[in-house]
Amino acid sequence: MNLPNKLTILRVILIPFFVVFLMVPYFDGYGNYIALAIFIAASLTDMLDGKIARKYNLVTNFGKFMDPLADKLLVCSALICLIESGKLASWIVIVIIAREFIISGFRLVASDNGVVIAASYWGKFKTVSQMFMVMVLILDLPHPAFRILGAVLTYLALILTVVSLIDYVVKNKDVLKEQK
Repeated sequence: MNLPNKLTILRVILIPFFVVFLMVPYFDGYGNYIALAIFIAASLTDMLDGKIARKYNLVTNFGKFMDPLADKLLVCSALICLIESGKLASWIVIVIIAREFIISGFRLVASDNGVVIAASYWGKFKTVSQMFMVMVLILDLPHPAFRILGAVLTYLALILTVVSLIDYVVKNKDVLKEQK
């Protein structure tokens, strides 16, 4: 197993630890900080594994499958925890997760037709904005400017989620046409 795939697996392994530190109230007020550190580390592995795989030609079918899945698991776990902690509205998370299901469905249909759909820049911007939003909401500093930053990042992530979905559907609408 190559290094990028090991980093992807590490990201998946970090998710339960992230959730425990974020949600279990037994860490004397430090749980959020530990969860934030884990989330940042896991997010960095997302960036790093792709760069290494492309630079050293270590792209594998396992990586193509698991890397986006690990990314979705990490972000969706965080979003669901943020609903539970009252820091994020459930309707926002529903929109974000619905987008992920729609894109996954598109990729499945495309794959069945022998088409590989690459990630777009809008999708990458969406992912980065969601990760920054999660970080700010986890940190949850009581300063009014920080709360405004959290709200701005939340709506930016939501807008980029919808824009990336529209971009994806428009660019790949032919995937849904019946093959003859």
